[in-house]
Amino acid sequence: MNQYKPEKLVAVSRYQNYFPTLPEEMQKDTYARMKELLEEEKEYCDKGNYKHMAQILTSIALYETLQKHGMGEDEAYRIVSEEMWKFLDPSGMQKLANRSFFLPLMKKIVPFGFQKGSGTGWRYTWHKDDPKNIFRFECNECIYEKILKPRGLIRLGSMCCHADIINYGNLPYTDFIRTQTLCQGGCVCDFCFVRHDTDAGSGWERSRSI
Repeated sequence: MNQYKPEKLVAVSRYQNYFPTLPEEMQKDTYARMKELLEEEKEYCDKGNYKHMAQILTSIALYETLQKHGMGEDEAYRIVSEEMWKFLDPSGMQKLANRSFFLPLMKKIVPFGFQKGSGTGWRYTWHKDDPKNIFRFECNECIYEKILKPRGLIRLGSMCCHADIINYGNLPYTDFIRTQTLCQGGCVCDFCFVRHDTDAGSGWERSRSI
C-alpha cells in the first residue's frame, strides 16, 4: 500500500508531536528501521491494520533508535511510553459518557469500528445478549502480541494496552473493567463496560475494587 511509508506512519502515530523534536540523525535512523520492519511484518500491512501498524512500528523503531544512540533500555521505554500516553485525550469520551445513549451507541459503533480498523491477525468475541447496562467483548487474537512477543518487546504491547485504561478508566456513570490482556500474559484481552444510574466516584476507582 502506498500509505505504508515510514514518514506517513509516523505522521498518523501517537508520536507525531514528539518525533519532530528528535535530532535529524535520529529521525533518519528511525525511518530506516521502519523500512526494515515494514518488510519483516508485511503480512500485517493491509488496509484494516494501518493505524495499528503506525503505532506498533513507530514504537519499535523509536525504542530501538533511542538505545542505538546511547540511551538505556529503561529510559528509552519511559520516553516512548510517556510520549504515547501524553498524546491521548480521554476528555471527548468522558463527555460522551455523560449522555444516556452512551452505552447503546458503544454497542453499535465499536463492533463496526473494529471491523473496519482490524485487518489480518485479529479475532474477537462479541457478547450480544448481555443486559442493556453491560457491553462486553474479548479480543482473542491481537497483532500487537503477534509482532512484539517474538521480538522480545512485549513490554511495548503492555504499554499500548494501558492506553485503554487512560481512555476508558475514568468515565462518568461507567465502569471499565479489565482483568487481562494478551500482551500482559492473559489468554484474551477482555473489555467490559458497566453502566450505572448514578456517578458515584470515578469508573477506574470502582473497577479496581471489583
